Amino acid sequence: MNLVLTGIAIFFIFLIGILPFKVLYFFSDIARFFLHRVFGYRTRVIRSNLERCFPEKSKEEIDKLIAKSYKNLTDIMVEGFKAFTMTRKQLAERHKIINSEILDQFKDSSKNIIATPCHYGNWEWGSMAPGLQLDYQIVGFYTPFSNPYIDKFMRNNRSRTGAKLISTRKTSATFDELTNSRTVFIMAADQSPSKPEKAIWVNFLGQKTAFLDGPERHARLRDIPVIFTDIQRVKRGYYTLELSYISLNPKETEKGEITTNYASRLEKIIRNKPEDWLWSHKRWKLNKD
Repeated sequence: MNLVLTGIAIFFIFLIGILPFKVLYFFSDIARFFLHRVFGYRTRVIRSNLERCFPEKSKEEIDKLIAKSYKNLTDIMVEGFKAFTMTRKQLAERHKIINSEILDQFKDSSKNIIATPCHYGNWEWGSMAPGLQLDYQIVGFYTPFSNPYIDKFMRNNRSRTGAKLISTRKTSATFDELTNSRTVFIMAADQSPSKPEKAIWVNFLGQKTAFLDGPERHARLRDIPVIFTDIQRVKRGYYTLELSYISLNPKETEKGEITTNYASRLEKIIRNKPEDWLWSHKRWKLNKD
């Protein structure tokens, strides 16, 4: 039965994915209305997050940001479905790296790189498009799905552009296996850690915030350069990805320095355009004693 239900789910994913972008965004607008106005999906969480981060904004301004954040959320949802049927050309054109030349200093070496994206704009396409534009192997770490068939389906789809999805449980082993292999390791850090004792606490958006320690820990341990990936929505369905260095020599940094730098850049982006960050997750569920 599990296999049958999985097959039905995959069929509908492809059915949605083959729709033209204009039709997909029509459905996105419908989904936005129902999630926001009818079901109130995580409205309290979104409002609470926005109010604590932007106490200077009026209720009317917060309401406008909430509406825009739902548009971002549903657009990302339908674009996620579309990712399963997009051509390589579409991915490269719609999620374009605008300054890949900053990696040229490593073109004659086998140096690895850690890329630190965030849940801003479309990060789903961001795991697939770089493999089409960079002369690097792309490895993304993720939490496997409980359903093994869905998990395999997701991994196979992401790998069709050259990227590999590796379970977070195999992070250290993967770094050891791919030492000096010209690999870009994609490690998102703007999530609430499952193990607070390992978190790196940073002043972020006006409050103490726990960040994942993984990117910084592996970078400092192995002296792997760290880059920040700034994903911006140019218009509906089109994004740019700009790279910038956080640290070229992580071993020379103090503990917390890389994460603080990452958080500072992310905060600047969010304050400039708040609606494109994922406000529906409980980012501040941990408190520092």
